[in-house]
This record gives sequence, C-alpha cells and structure tokens, in this order.
Amino acid sequence: MRLWSLNPSYLDQKGLTALWREALLAKKVLENKTKAYLFHPQLIRFRESYDAHEAINFYLAAIHDESAERGYRFDAGKFSRPVKVTRMSVTSGQLFYETEHLKRKLIIRNPQKHKELIAVSEFLPHPLFYIIDGNIEEWEKIR
Repeated sequence: MRLWSLNPSYLDQKGLTALWREALLAKKVLENKTKAYLFHPQLIRFRESYDAHEAINFYLAAIHDESAERGYRFDAGKFSRPVKVTRMSVTSGQLFYETEHLKRKLIIRNPQKHKELIAVSEFLPHPLFYIIDGNIEEWEKIR
C-alpha cells in the first residue's frame, strides 16, 4: 500500500488508479470494515490525525478530482466529501523520498511521464498535506 504524499497530478494512469484502490482500502481499514492491513505503516499518520475519517475522505476527494480532470470515471459514491478537514503535515524529506521513488518507477513504467517530472522544479504535496522541514517520516519503509 502506498498512500502518496505527493499531489496526485504527478501520477501516471496506473499510479492514479492504484492510489484510488489503495486509498479505498485504507478507508475500509480506518472504518474497521476489514481485517487486512490493520497495522500498515502508511495508515499511522491518518490514525494520528484530528479525524481519520475526514482525512481519508478528503484524501480520496483529491484523487477523485484529479481523475475527473483526466476524464476517468472513479466512483464518487465510494467516499463522502468532507465539509471541513484539518490538514496534516508531511516532512520535506518524505516528499523528496516519494518524488525520487516515483521517478524510479516511471523510468520503466512510463518514460514520457518520467520526462515530464524531470522538468518539475518543486513538487507539491497532496492537498491534504502541508510541508514542514524534516527527514523521511518514521513510518516510511525505506527500500
């Protein structure tokens, strides 16, 4: 499971689709509707948030918005748009780590998207997150 801290606009079609599925699974885990992935490290920051359910719904809403902008048909009925959400922090080190991780994936999977990302000078986080100084997050499983 990879719940990217990066803005979903940087993902290719396969990456965005995978993120949608994995975020929906994360939603089920946070709602105690599945026994799988209960202790997955990617969920730590959501559990530690002010309201995990609102946070994951906001996370999904941004993915859905990006998919709609691309003309995809992700089912908006799978989540509820939060009225208000408390944004969460992500460290600059985490964002850098994920950026490099995504670039490595795209070299093989989608060279054109990789080429687009090489031209980006400053990567934005997913709209749920704001950037703070810091190293890679403790919950990250470094490969």
